[in-house]
Amino acid sequence: MTDMAWQKTGAHPGVASRSSERIKFLIGGLLIIAAVVYLIVSGTMSGAQYFLTVDQIVADSSYVGKAVRISGAVVGDSIQYDSRNLILDFTIANIPAETTDLALTLHNAVNDPQASRLTVHVENQVKPDLLQHEAQAILTGTLGADGTFYATELLLKCPSRYEEAVPGQSETTG
Repeated sequence: MTDMAWQKTGAHPGVASRSSERIKFLIGGLLIIAAVVYLIVSGTMSGAQYFLTVDQIVADSSYVGKAVRISGAVVGDSIQYDSRNLILDFTIANIPAETTDLALTLHNAVNDPQASRLTVHVENQVKPDLLQHEAQAILTGTLGADGTFYATELLLKCPSRYEEAVPGQSETTG
């Protein structure tokens, strides 16, 4: 018969290295998860406000020269367009950051003589059809030392979508 000898040995040499590899893998995974959670939380907190209001940018001189995004209600009679040089100038009135009735808020903002206002200057821009009285303008650009907002991007929300809530406006579609 075959001689067999059983020997009692300590831990297998591969077992210790496997458990240390698992611990390293677990620690690395936890660090990656922590980094992802940190990036999500910090991104959410810094981007919690989509844009600034006219009141905020007018009241704080630290915004001068910084790229920001603002929102306001277009004052229709202030719109001036130079089609030859593609220059657009208009005024926006402050609208609160939080509102439940956008149509009424836009209407009240442009008709309130006490509302903060800001002159906007846009170059190399064809006049958009949606640029009209009581439209909501969302602008990206910089506030100049002269108090004019120099926009590089202009987004408009069609005011006619909200017309049925505001009495006395014309029946047009946007």
